[in-house]
Amino acid sequence: MLSFLVRRVSLSLVTLFLLSIMVFLGGQVLPGNVGRAILGPFADQRAVDALNHTLGVDRPLLAQYWGWISNFVQGDMGTSYIFRSPVAPFVIDALGNSMKLAAVAFVLVVPIGILGGVIAALNLNRPLDRIISLGGLSVTVLPEFVTGIILILIFGVWLRWLPISAAWPRNAGFFTQLYYLILPSLPLFLVLFGYIARMARSGMIEALDSDYTRTAVLKGLPWRTVIWRHVLRNALLPTITVIATQTGYLIGGLVVIETLFRYQGIGSLIFTAARGKDFPMLESGILTIGIVYAVATLVADFLYSVLNPRIRLGSDQ
Repeated sequence: MLSFLVRRVSLSLVTLFLLSIMVFLGGQVLPGNVGRAILGPFADQRAVDALNHTLGVDRPLLAQYWGWISNFVQGDMGTSYIFRSPVAPFVIDALGNSMKLAAVAFVLVVPIGILGGVIAALNLNRPLDRIISLGGLSVTVLPEFVTGIILILIFGVWLRWLPISAAWPRNAGFFTQLYYLILPSLPLFLVLFGYIARMARSGMIEALDSDYTRTAVLKGLPWRTVIWRHVLRNALLPTITVIATQTGYLIGGLVVIETLFRYQGIGSLIFTAARGKDFPMLESGILTIGIVYAVATLVADFLYSVLNPRIRLGSDQ
């Protein structure tokens, strides 16, 4: 187990290193000039050049990258070009907001998605299976802004059950924040339900058709015991990886949802930084999302190895 986890952690570190290089180089190819973006189009060129020199963006690329990444691993994300203050508080606050929205969507979509996949598999090729499968696939292909606008019109404008903005009042309590996050989480639920239900359905079908399931049935075990003790444990293995991947997406890939509902999450922060060529904010935000993805994947690998003895024992050989 330890050898297995060490290899996974090493692979994650290499992936994050490559991501940091790609993020840095990607920021460099953005059109525009940092000093000009900050001072405005009518600023004197000498002032623009002086500001670029002060910010260090006229240094060689290798020096800029090393300065950024060496400070990042020590917890220093640099200073924002736009806000002229440390980047870390902005990233931490935005990440916290995104995690709140992701948690609400996660609590909704994971159990319902797994339940939908299980029900579809147990009713294979029956009307209920087709309804769940086709319904999940149909809402998955709809863009988030389409479902978001439709939900805003229905629940926010016509019925007035939920607020159309996710910006809750200052000093709002837990339940007030939850109330404001329900509507933004619904488009995410619709997008992810199909993926999770489809994977759970596929895993259930494979497990139901396996030799160990037949053996358990032939032993005379109750059908409910067969499902809970033998089928679900193996059927949900591929679903774990999908859930981990979607968890990273829920935290870092919500630019459209955060913009539509005026929510100050990390996706919205990165979009603002990209428009303003705020390199420290942009690079630190994206690398932070990469770390979230890496941690989610490591957790999935650990759970997968715990639930699947073949992976755990194979890692020791």
